[in-house]
Amino acid sequence: MARTSKSTVKATATDAAEQAAEQAATPVKNTRPASKEIKPRELKPTDYITVKNGFPGKLIYISKRNNEQYVWSAFGDEQDIELQELKNARNSSKAFFENNWFLFDDPAVVSYLGVDRMYANSLNAGEFGDLFKKTPDEIEEVLAKLPDGQKLSLAYLARQKIADHEIDSLRVIELLEKYLNVPLIER
Repeated sequence: MARTSKSTVKATATDAAEQAAEQAATPVKNTRPASKEIKPRELKPTDYITVKNGFPGKLIYISKRNNEQYVWSAFGDEQDIELQELKNARNSSKAFFENNWFLFDDPAVVSYLGVDRMYANSLNAGEFGDLFKKTPDEIEEVLAKLPDGQKLSLAYLARQKIADHEIDSLRVIELLEKYLNVPLIER
């Protein structure tokens, strides 16, 4: 236990009394907290990032640094990859980013990796399924801006949803065929 002298205790008590007197003399201001500025998440190269498969099928990435193999079996599957490894992938295997085969839910990751341009109008994994819940006009707005790399993935998903009768609107199917440039149903 630390020993304190009487003079330290007196000084502390005096300081506390002075602070209390100052607070009592100060007029009360609005005590609501000011709106806090949301700071972007600080990322470190050693952070692990969840990467979702944006390719309509099996996706394999092999690290050039240590030959570690990352395998996603199907669209939407997840793997945790170190951020530094993702930077290496960006430099050595640009197709994973240009085609949006790596999907990120955190925009801070896209920004950190410097691939904002490649992901500007892309969908994240959750938005793929939500797209079909929108109105045809909203769907068309998204499809008009969709990067070419994601059109193949969206066509694959649309075919599945049509087969499962989750998409049955002829107008939506025609929009998808027009913008994705692939037949989705037999006529």
